[in-house]
Amino acid sequence: MIPYAHSFLVCVGLKMKIWVVRVQSLRRAAILLVLLLGINGVKAHSQSLNEVHIASPTRSVAASRSGLRPVSVDVDLVLVPAVVTDSLNRPVTSLRKQDFTLFEGDSQQDIKYFNQEDEPISVGILLDTSGSMKKKYELARQALKEFFNNSNRDDDYFVVTFSEKPELLADTTQSIDQIEGELANVVPHGSTPLLDAIYLGLNKLKHSRYERRALLIISDGGDNDSRYHAKEIREMVQESEVQIYAIGVFPPFDIAIEDMQGRKLLSQITEATGGRAAFLSSPEKLPEVATAFSRELRSEYVLGYRPSQMKLDGKLHRITVKVTSAVARPVQVYYKRQYVASR
Repeated sequence: MIPYAHSFLVCVGLKMKIWVVRVQSLRRAAILLVLLLGINGVKAHSQSLNEVHIASPTRSVAASRSGLRPVSVDVDLVLVPAVVTDSLNRPVTSLRKQDFTLFEGDSQQDIKYFNQEDEPISVGILLDTSGSMKKKYELARQALKEFFNNSNRDDDYFVVTFSEKPELLADTTQSIDQIEGELANVVPHGSTPLLDAIYLGLNKLKHSRYERRALLIISDGGDNDSRYHAKEIREMVQESEVQIYAIGVFPPFDIAIEDMQGRKLLSQITEATGGRAAFLSSPEKLPEVATAFSRELRSEYVLGYRPSQMKLDGKLHRITVKVTSAVARPVQVYYKRQYVASR
């Protein structure tokens, strides 16, 4: 995989005269130069991106951005991270470049870059600690423990809890043991400001250690106490470089409007970022799903292409990724489905 380039581009697929790129290592600098020079037949072995940047999602520890010299380059490469799972929701990690087809709009694109690696990631945990989570909280803590256990040991985390208002419970400077200790002291109470928590998490990740970034949301209801509106958060998510995963625990026959809206919101924002949402009727499967999501984040492919028709129109451009019929077993592909081509 490759971390999502935080300081690489401004919008995916956008071609400009000058791009400012922070080179994280000599290895990645060499890969970038090879791509820019258009040398065919050379296989690079480290990089990943979301909608906008050139990037780097074997995980090695990424260097700090401080003190790195900017390099001016001309870039028009779109990198698309994708996760492929089988019918049992297990990551499929044995695919090759020729097993994928990629489209922008209705036009098939030539995949110029292909890679699958496992590099560190900065993860924000958004944990619902409202009153309705009282009977589910211990299982939610167990789910996070499993999520940590299946992650790269070099990943870093912060935790935002939300009840009445979102609060930073644990920062990235703390160890996993310290984070779990903080979680043990939480007593669920109050309302559910889910939208405000997502806003806080996205802003916190703008200053993350690694260029590849994700949010994991665990909640059992829709928003009922936020200052921000769903439209604002959806737009913010769409323009972000963050993959969002969500685990929602909702009663199977509950028709409460806020819960229905909560399901819809979590589905929309996770799909928009190339992540996904899982909805459970009871909390018992929380640890199992958290484990699966953690493993998925370590099993991404990265597909790179240069758009056959570059349009700097400030509009959304649709991406479609498919696994070819040559792959015998049925699979599901998760990827970011659009990007904004900035003017």
